[in-house]
Amino acid sequence: MKLEEMSSFFNNRVEGYEEHMMNNVAGSNIFYIETAKLIPKAKGLKLLDLGCGTGLEFDEIFKLNPTVMVTGIDLAKDMLKRIKEKHWDKLNQINLIVDSYFHYDIGEDIFDVVLSVETLHHYSHEEKATLYKKIIKSLKQDSLYIEVDYMAPNQEYEDYYFSEKKRILVELGITEGLYHYDTPCTVENQIQLLYNAGFKSVEKKWQGENTVILVGKK
Repeated sequence: MKLEEMSSFFNNRVEGYEEHMMNNVAGSNIFYIETAKLIPKAKGLKLLDLGCGTGLEFDEIFKLNPTVMVTGIDLAKDMLKRIKEKHWDKLNQINLIVDSYFHYDIGEDIFDVVLSVETLHHYSHEEKATLYKKIIKSLKQDSLYIEVDYMAPNQEYEDYYFSEKKRILVELGITEGLYHYDTPCTVENQIQLLYNAGFKSVEKKWQGENTVILVGKK
């Protein structure tokens, strides 16, 4: 089995990405809408979107929060181009950054909401733990982190995919870099990682098959 480097994987799939998400990801006709509802209605709210892709979540968020100020980070530059094409009338409210959200400095005490949608299920507990600490620093006090993601139904499922990814990386001789492979965590493990990072509360707000919405409060 070959693994594709993360930015190449998504740049190569821009044309069919939105159709795939809406037709093949269970609950996508609901969870983008439910996510938008969870974002506070506040003029000029500052939102950071990690792994924003083509901005499917923006499509719903702007309906409810037309003045929101969005910073979007994604490795795939072609995905970000699609956001500009769709939301050309909101370009003064959108700041798009081509980078890894693991590496980019997202600052401290800046955002009212940090959001991630269907992106973190590619990474390890350790990578997530490091990212969650960055997220909590970037949030204002009492602000929210909303995570929408594919999560494992049980521990055995999680362990199997993490083990398989490790085996494949060893076989291919890959020791660094970000590569596309799904390694979902259980809801319980995700919640514990968020508490460990310092969130004072974490709630499961919605679930549709294996997609779950969690909300952590700083």
